[in-house]
Amino acid sequence: MGKIKTIEYFRVLPRWLFVKITDENGNYGWGEATLEGHSQAVEGCLDAMTQRFVGYEADNIELLWQTAHRHSFYRGGPVLMSALAGIDIALWDLLSRRLKLPLHILLGGAVRHKIKVYSWIGGDRPRDVEAAAKERYAQGFRAVKMNATEDVDWLDSPSALETSVERCRIVKALGMDVGLDFHGRLHKPMAKQLARALEPHRPLFIEEPLLSEHYEGIKQLSGLTTIPIALGERLYSRWDVKRFLHDTSIDVLQPDISHCGGISEIRRIASMAEAYDVAIAPHCPLGPIALAACMQVAMCTPNFTIQEMGLTIHYNTELGEFDITNYIKDKRAWDVREGYVEGLKGVVLGIEVDEEEVRKVARTANAWTPKGFVGPDGSIREW
Repeated sequence: MGKIKTIEYFRVLPRWLFVKITDENGNYGWGEATLEGHSQAVEGCLDAMTQRFVGYEADNIELLWQTAHRHSFYRGGPVLMSALAGIDIALWDLLSRRLKLPLHILLGGAVRHKIKVYSWIGGDRPRDVEAAAKERYAQGFRAVKMNATEDVDWLDSPSALETSVERCRIVKALGMDVGLDFHGRLHKPMAKQLARALEPHRPLFIEEPLLSEHYEGIKQLSGLTTIPIALGERLYSRWDVKRFLHDTSIDVLQPDISHCGGISEIRRIASMAEAYDVAIAPHCPLGPIALAACMQVAMCTPNFTIQEMGLTIHYNTELGEFDITNYIKDKRAWDVREGYVEGLKGVVLGIEVDEEEVRKVARTANAWTPKGFVGPDGSIREW
């Protein structure tokens, strides 16, 4: 046992926020509190949590989690839950490091020895998907995800959806599975049409066919298509998830470990989903610490199905050289073979953070700014 001595955070490129917790005995752990485009808000929340939780027993992870959530009065939401996620992941890392055990062993042990993964192609305005998919295949991936559309009006010409179907067809013809991320860009009149048009091409899933706040529309859409419906990155706790499970409107749940309160909460969400025969495919176009935490959870979660990886995702390459192979000492940790990453070896999260690189980059890193689309008439469109 040891009391928390320090909680530090580091804003690093391209758009990530890392957390390091050290106890009074010198034990430490790393977490990730990335909330894309809102780092300053999460940093402010971490400042408040630091004042509150320095002096707590580092091993009492659940007590700290419950205190942060229930004694905040205003509960949940992306900022609070992302800050809490960074602390929670770091505390689990600290505990497993102190006990010299892989994290998934502390969570009950492995139910698999390797982890199915997919990566991104196409960018915000998807194009050149055939060449990109072939490159991913050569890297070892057997499944990819891409944005289904560019920006689309509330009610647009049906012709705006034709290229979406063609891109899906092209990637499937290469022998790869493909998930189509609607990204909440489409409203119901267009989402219904696109789901119907894609159905003969059998995508792996359609993601956020509508924004998560439109739960009644998602329930309606689920009755109109046989394509598996996935969502979850904008759900921040088991209470946010509950409605979709009760409505039986989704097939794949995609909680983000850095947005939903960390390892402690994503495990509870996964157990809830299992009771409704819903698979878990965690959202993670983020940094290496979040990805390692996801993979430790995947190792011990029965209803896990596939893991998103942000390897050379467009958000990373747009800002230069920083990718998930940065900030870790073993660059081979994310090697993909025939669609799988081997279960991370060694103790703790299965990676070793390069603290020197983290501190160096954090000295000058600017916060990432959210993107957005504007229509030809000047009106705001969903991004």
